[in-house]
Amino acid sequence: MITFRDITIAAVCVTATFAITAISAPKPIGSVAIDWRDIPVQQEEVRAVRQFLRAPTATLDELELHVTTLPAGATSHAPHKHPNEELVIVKEGTVEVLVDGQLKRVGPGSVVFNASNQMHSLRNIGEGPATYHVINWKTPATPK
Repeated sequence: MITFRDITIAAVCVTATFAITAISAPKPIGSVAIDWRDIPVQQEEVRAVRQFLRAPTATLDELELHVTTLPAGATSHAPHKHPNEELVIVKEGTVEVLVDGQLKRVGPGSVVFNASNQMHSLRNIGEGPATYHVINWKTPATPK
């Protein structure tokens, strides 16, 4: 038999859970200007990465922005797909990207859109480093 005491304890536990979740949930970021020189470089196996943003916004569950630099001939990772959409903006160098099943060669100023759950990849095919900005986002409509 459920007693008044049991109901009170359950209500307190539910309230505490909601309070802890609200306190620990990351707050949405507002407008911000981030200086390139303020972002530390993380050297990974084959690439250098600067992580600018990874947080919710007023309209997105998550906005993520990083900048990757690949040495000549390097591939950032094997062809893959993910539920979130992303933009890649080439800052310098020449890269080959897998887009909609086709390899395409693009250079500085080029933009690549990787749709949700579509295979994509990027390889530096130039003689020097290639640097590109990656912007991706998650919304309530992003597949789980």
